[in-house]
Amino acid sequence: MNGDRITVFFDGVCGFCNRSVNLLMKLDRRGQFRFAPLQGETYRKVTAARPELAQEDSVVVLHQPASGPAEIYTRSSATAFALRRVGGFFSLLGLLLWLIPRPLRDLGYRFIASIRYRLFGKLDACRLPSPEERERFLP
Repeated sequence: MNGDRITVFFDGVCGFCNRSVNLLMKLDRRGQFRFAPLQGETYRKVTAARPELAQEDSVVVLHQPASGPAEIYTRSSATAFALRRVGGFFSLLGLLLWLIPRPLRDLGYRFIASIRYRLFGKLDACRLPSPEERERFLP
């Protein structure tokens, strides 16, 4: 885990996604996650190297281990990965989520994603991090 770089890309204009980022920052006591909007410069660089990710409109986690190749997780797999990394009860929740077959996990994920704007709203612009959060956010 030491030396790993983990970037969570999220829909910067989604109210639900922004609340999820707030929760993840609160749970991430080790400060292992960095965050960047899907609409931002950092994600554009990722999609230049990985064009298949250009159409993603859901959470994407880029895990760059200290040694070994980078791993990319999307949708429910990204959620399960992030939960497993924060520790405590949420690690167990992430593990349980991981045990559900991916097609079923993603079905549930897609359902929530399809109604997220109706339930939590859509922002006019990506969030601006507070001064305390700035070091954890990428452009």
